[in-house]
Amino acid sequence: MTADVPELPPIPPELARLRHSIDNIDSALVHLMAERFKATQQVGVLKAELALPASDPGREARQVARLRVLAEEAGLDPVFAEKFFAFVVAEVIRHHEDIASQA
Repeated sequence: MTADVPELPPIPPELARLRHSIDNIDSALVHLMAERFKATQQVGVLKAELALPASDPGREARQVARLRVLAEEAGLDPVFAEKFFAFVVAEVIRHHEDIASQA
């Protein structure tokens, strides 16, 4: 026995347009993150070759300060920007540690 599934109302054109825009932005973010991680992988290889630590707290602090300013200028919550950056940096450091352990 199948239950009757209520029919959803049609999506208003403005909502469809906005969702399409969001989907495009999400696609761009994924591609940008992929490019960023390609660059950080190269950094990880170089750090391993030079026996440098995976983490650079001084650079990370400077980046946080810079990104907070950029976020404020863009109308983005700087706390969110910092949390997002911390998430990305933690993944980068993990990659760098993996690269160093294989060197």
